[in-house]
Amino acid sequence: MGACPSCSSASGISYYRAELQPPKPPDVFLLKLFCHDRRGLLHEVTEVLCELELTIKRVKVSTTPDGKVLDLFFITDTRELLHTTARQDDTYDHLKAVLGDDMITCDIGIVSPEIAACSQGSSFLPDAITEEMFNTDMNNEHKNGSMYSKSPSITIDNSLSPAHTLVQIVCLDHKGLLYDIMRTLKDYNIQISYGRFTKKGKLDCELDLFIMQADGKKIVDPSKQNALLSRLQVELTHPLRVALVSRGPDTELIVANPVELSGKGRPLVFHDITLALKMLNKAIFLAEIGRYMIGERECEVYRILLDEGDGFSVARKEIQESVWKMLMGWDL
Repeated sequence: MGACPSCSSASGISYYRAELQPPKPPDVFLLKLFCHDRRGLLHEVTEVLCELELTIKRVKVSTTPDGKVLDLFFITDTRELLHTTARQDDTYDHLKAVLGDDMITCDIGIVSPEIAACSQGSSFLPDAITEEMFNTDMNNEHKNGSMYSKSPSITIDNSLSPAHTLVQIVCLDHKGLLYDIMRTLKDYNIQISYGRFTKKGKLDCELDLFIMQADGKKIVDPSKQNALLSRLQVELTHPLRVALVSRGPDTELIVANPVELSGKGRPLVFHDITLALKMLNKAIFLAEIGRYMIGERECEVYRILLDEGDGFSVARKEIQESVWKMLMGWDL
């Protein structure tokens, strides 16, 4: 199937948008939890929602001076059953089993499309945040110490197959590696016919991917090859961005990842962030998830305001590296 002539990218590789009716967006529900606060509570709630296949679209967490917390989760249901009493009761029971007497109230209700849209807030991040996270030297392999080690090696070869372009990747393995490769190729409307994945030691791996364009042809245009190589290099080196920024006397943890052209976000990011902070014994004062335009790309951004008065001192570098390693699936 050929690429739509009206759907081209500045990189020289055409995007394809199928002329089909877009799928009906899933219903969005608001889960309101009012609890006695305790360390690790947010991760425990997130873990329950993941187990129940409830996807967190947005969250707003706020604490009160008297030691309580109000968590607002905008969620969708993979099973599409949350409108039923049985599914809501099951969700309540799972949360109650984990939170026990710390759970004061729990309410679940569907929200209108207008409220769901308004819950996204501003489409643009403050310039200070985008500069901190994205205006970095992408060629610096040792930025932030051990957080970025060696850059991936990616080559393209058209001589080994009469019908396919071979992409060879040598890189460090990480959680979601195949996802990052597949979503990048999908965004460029490139098909994978077959491939091979080989693990070398603990983290090193090699991939051979035989690919073709949507029209069934090899990628022979040098500008298209370079655009694809550049994009893969960026996505495999920085599949997510992690930064700690100062907000006056407070510290804010920010994690950003690109959203697919299909609108899907990266799975389990919030789960891994809260787990890493729980393991560091760091309390969360405020938390928000939103989608923002950064440059020409839509990103899912997680903003976590840390509780600096929790009595536990952890170095900023340790927090940043621990969250990064958890997201990458590397040993802490």
